[in-house]
Amino acid sequence: MIYKWLFALSSVFPSFNLFQYITFRSFLSFFTGFFVCWFLGYLFISRVKENGLRERINTDSPDSHQKKTGIPTMGGIFILLGLFAVCFLWVDLSEPLVWGTLLIVSGFALIGLWDDLLKLRAKHFRGLKASWRLVLEFALCLVVLSILMARGDLSSVLYVPVFKNISWDLGGFYAFFGALVITGCANSVNLTDGLDGLAVFPVLICAGALSVFAYSAGHHEIAEYLNMPFVSGAGELTPLAAAVVASGLGFLWYNSYPAQVFMGDIGALGLGSFLGMLAVVTKNELLLLVLGGIFVAEALSVIFQVASYKITGKRIFKMAPLHHHFELKGLEESKIIIRFWIVAILLAVLSFVLIKVR
Repeated sequence: MIYKWLFALSSVFPSFNLFQYITFRSFLSFFTGFFVCWFLGYLFISRVKENGLRERINTDSPDSHQKKTGIPTMGGIFILLGLFAVCFLWVDLSEPLVWGTLLIVSGFALIGLWDDLLKLRAKHFRGLKASWRLVLEFALCLVVLSILMARGDLSSVLYVPVFKNISWDLGGFYAFFGALVITGCANSVNLTDGLDGLAVFPVLICAGALSVFAYSAGHHEIAEYLNMPFVSGAGELTPLAAAVVASGLGFLWYNSYPAQVFMGDIGALGLGSFLGMLAVVTKNELLLLVLGGIFVAEALSVIFQVASYKITGKRIFKMAPLHHHFELKGLEESKIIIRFWIVAILLAVLSFVLIKVR
């Protein structure tokens, strides 16, 4: 919250009055997040190589992935460090929604770190048991959301995109619904993280869109104009989202094809939970199905593949998640990545359209 000290000097330096504005602090967050992440990325990759924290490729992956064995993993840690650096500098930490978001992201990141370390130390690909991981994630979300609802910082109303007059007050059940949204989003991002740069670019596109939604929801006049629910304090999440976008770009500097570092579960779960939490806070839970359509498609491909095989003994896709299916169909990895990026951008634009239609 260093910005408050700087703003206090505005009586001496009038230009310091800029620090009170969320938009200005969001720009500062963007560049701070990028350069912190970019700088730490180089240091991290060098240190990880020394410590032997290298990726072991799952033998169930396509054969072309075996050449990626030995690339440093757990790179998501310097995305998160960029995010927390921004919190200390340019974000109002007295805002409950900010603390709720940070608790969710930190908790999911720690679960991801535990999973990554188990995989590295045990020298196998399973890591933390999926059921235990989901229980921990869901419980964390349930506690944080329940506290925010009890304090009156989070509404229990579910709004339907496009239709401005359709909404439901879920009451106490909303905490369960919100936990499902956040957990589902986090694990969908984790499933998508299978090719170089495939997951991080859609994440930063979604974070960019959600930053606009957060600013709009926290601004009474804009929220009223767009027929969005006004959420007090939501605007303070805009600098956080800007930091995720910029840190994602800093990470992409090293993660773009061919990757020098992988995100690991610490990054995928942490960033995925951030997107889910922002969707919940800004009351865009259902719109997230469109905005995060890439992640939804990846998760559904796994669900349908498993269900089809158990019921009929046949597979719908050559391999799941979906990006592996396209690999086995003969598409180059770089072409798959770029096409997924294009779809992510199109879905973000569609999300803006649906907001305006409301």
